[in-house]
Amino acid sequence: MLKHIRNLAIIFIVLAIGVLWYLSRPDVAQIPEEELVGAISELPEPRAQVLIPTIHVAEAERWTENEKPVVAEGLTVERFAGDLAHPRNMYVLPNGDILVAETNSPPREGGGIEGFVMRYMMDKAGAGTPSANRITLLRDADGDGKPELKSEFLKDLNSPFGMVLAGDKLYVANTDAVLAFPYKEGDTKIEGKGEKIYELNAQVPNNHWTRNLAASADGTKLYIAVGSNSNIGENGMESEKARAMVIEYDLAEKKAKPLSVGLRNPVGMGFDSTGQLWTVVNERDMLGSDLVPDYLAKVEVGSDYGWPQHYWMGYIDKRVKPAPAKDEWQYNRRPDFALGAHTAPLGLAFANSSQGPKATLGDSFASGAFIARHGSWNRKPASGYDVVFVKFDAEGKPAENKLHKVLTGFLDAEGKAQGRPSMLAVAKDGSLLVSDDVGDVIWRVTAAK
Repeated sequence: MLKHIRNLAIIFIVLAIGVLWYLSRPDVAQIPEEELVGAISELPEPRAQVLIPTIHVAEAERWTENEKPVVAEGLTVERFAGDLAHPRNMYVLPNGDILVAETNSPPREGGGIEGFVMRYMMDKAGAGTPSANRITLLRDADGDGKPELKSEFLKDLNSPFGMVLAGDKLYVANTDAVLAFPYKEGDTKIEGKGEKIYELNAQVPNNHWTRNLAASADGTKLYIAVGSNSNIGENGMESEKARAMVIEYDLAEKKAKPLSVGLRNPVGMGFDSTGQLWTVVNERDMLGSDLVPDYLAKVEVGSDYGWPQHYWMGYIDKRVKPAPAKDEWQYNRRPDFALGAHTAPLGLAFANSSQGPKATLGDSFASGAFIARHGSWNRKPASGYDVVFVKFDAEGKPAENKLHKVLTGFLDAEGKAQGRPSMLAVAKDGSLLVSDDVGDVIWRVTAAK
């Protein structure tokens, strides 16, 4: 009898191990990345990861001193600045000075599988370091492509990210609030804590902690990009209040309202040549390596991109409860341009923006959007880890269902990340600046001489 029970126990254990292995095995992409780019009309069936997500993040193996990314034909790339602590967002001031947010995630308090996975990924990817919580100013006064001044511009911030100048105020978005600082041209340091003008939802675990900023051309409104606190609302929708959207804040009236909603994690924002605001968005995870494509989208009044109930207009995420009513579909909007599944687009800069400098990288990169794809963790094989260009036509629309590579080579031959492109900016001289938060470098891309 005991022998029979022991045999049954062994069989049960073997079956349990088999089931656990089956449910936790990595999901491998079945569709080439380039087929999930552009104005796609049909998506594949989801393959939900039931127990453990596919984790395939590139381990950090930082650049040596003489290494650099691979640049597109007709362009040159060089180090603009180094020795930075996890450089993320950048902002070019009217006099050409460049502000760099040296920043990282606030302390994580989330537990369970999600918290474990997050900590594991950040450590492996080289992002598990405390936030420097400062903004550094770089000045290249002689125009030789190397800043001769590096100054601690603002310190003692709280995971700062967004920066924008409107009038005589510099606005900085911490993870929990937008602050206003007095600024006059040429300042190399700002003292004081700033005036808190708008509080932001940073409820723990505060996933998608970045808060980006843009300003209207007349300087009367701020646009604040705030990502969700979860993948699909699993932390409760109360924690998602004023998240997963771009907020419009009226500086005179001191009032905020949602502008575009249903955006799981909007990060980079930029104005095209017509003055239209766009953003790049990180879509949801754990539906398989082929879903869901991240995207580039217009930020317009009342546009709803569906998160968390829907994705890509009409595709229902069956994991989200309660299920949405069918008549809700009519309010959703399809993204304008797919950027591949799990590529994690962060940086966005228009070559011919209606605000700020114009890029001077030649005719091939004269009209359209540069996008930094930070790189996947929930896809096998890896996707992203590059800077790409989306060409726009004369009407301000993506001209083709294709991405043009600008910078590659961030992954070495063994699949390790020498760097990860994060955010973008067009410098006053027309060069493209690329922050690399694993390499702790800012790269400068120019037209080849």
